[in-house]
Amino acid sequence: MKKADLPEVARIEKENFSLPWSEQGFADSMEQENTCFLSAYKNGSIVGYCGYLQVLDEADITNVSVDASSRRYGVGESMLQELMRRGEQKGIKAFTLEVRESNLAAISLYQKLGFVSAGIRKNFYDAPKENAVIMWKYL
Repeated sequence: MKKADLPEVARIEKENFSLPWSEQGFADSMEQENTCFLSAYKNGSIVGYCGYLQVLDEADITNVSVDASSRRYGVGESMLQELMRRGEQKGIKAFTLEVRESNLAAISLYQKLGFVSAGIRKNFYDAPKENAVIMWKYL
């Protein structure tokens, strides 16, 4: 992800999440040495992004989002595969994430990529209030 991507990333974030990260939030996170953020492009336009925060040999996948017009074409899967490949090169041995309990499409994708459910965070999300499924993938 490049700084020039941030306005479009923030637009997708705002369209897909009730409590979105701001453009500045992404910029601040990108400046950290223990993060990795990727953008996906189609015909020169950003259609998705994802990122992680690394702590020792684990990474928390903080963001995964695909523009509504580009869903169901493998964008999310390809981004996450590349994100985890890069993480593995940095010594990451396990990835974790939280996902809304009702987001069955995302849960299915994460399971396809080898993530398993490890528990529930009660009332983790706001607007609307909802539980999060905690998922892990060990390399």
